[in-house]
Amino acid sequence: MKKFIAISMAALMTMAFASTAMAKNGYGKQKVVYHINYDNAKRQLAALRNIQNHINAVGAKNLDLRVVMHGKGYTLLKRANKDLALQDKIIKLKDQGVKFEMCANTMRGHKLKASDLFGLKKSDIVPSGVAEIAKLEQEGYAYIRP
Repeated sequence: MKKFIAISMAALMTMAFASTAMAKNGYGKQKVVYHINYDNAKRQLAALRNIQNHINAVGAKNLDLRVVMHGKGYTLLKRANKDLALQDKIIKLKDQGVKFEMCANTMRGHKLKASDLFGLKKSDIVPSGVAEIAKLEQEGYAYIRP
C-alpha cells in the first residue's frame, strides 16, 4: 500500500510539474524577439497589439519577449513622449516582462539621448540592433517582424 501511495504521489507531482511548465493553451515556454525598424504609427501600434496577443496566448510567465528597435523604429518611443495612450500600452507590456531595447548606432545617428525616448534606460541600449537580433536568434529566440 505504501508503495502504491508513493507511486501515486510521484505521478501527481510529475503531472503538476508538467502543467506548470506548459503555458496557457498548450504552448510551452517561448523566447521571442520582435523587430521594429520602421516609422509607421499604425504598424507600430499593430506590433504592440501582436505582442499583447502573444502574451495573452502564452502567458507572461512563460514568455521571454524582447522588442529590438533600430533605424526609424526609435519613433515608437519618441512618439510615446506625447501620447499618453501609447505610454500606457508600453508600460503595461513592460509590467508583463517585455523588454524594449534600442540600438546605440541609431541613437548616435539621430543624436538621441535615452531621456529623449519614453521609458528608455541606459541599460536598454544595445550596441547594434541588428547584431542584437542575430545574437538573440543564436540563443534560440524566435524572430518576428510585424
